[in-house]
Amino acid sequence: MPQYRRTTMVKHIILWTLKSELSEQEKATIKVAIKDGLEGLAGKIPGLVDIKVHIDGRLESSNADLMLDCTLESADALKAYAVHPAHVEVADTKVRPYTALRSCLDFEIR
Repeated sequence: MPQYRRTTMVKHIILWTLKSELSEQEKATIKVAIKDGLEGLAGKIPGLVDIKVHIDGRLESSNADLMLDCTLESADALKAYAVHPAHVEVADTKVRPYTALRSCLDFEIR
């Protein structure tokens, strides 16, 4: 029986809480900008398979404002994504100035 190599991909999940001093209207505008900026990285970063930012449908039981869910080809691709100039630009201009808390979960999927 032939042996098949299992492909390991990596999930990169981020939860952000926006700064409390922002108004609800500011938060709504910022969430759209973050979504557009990060999802705009699709096809621009090698090893980035899929990227989605969830900003709608948040239930009152949540303690975060938005979520990044992306899939990368490998742990090395995740490392390259983190320092890629296009990603750094979005993070530095659309995300970091407005977020108070960030939680990250990276894990392998098979």
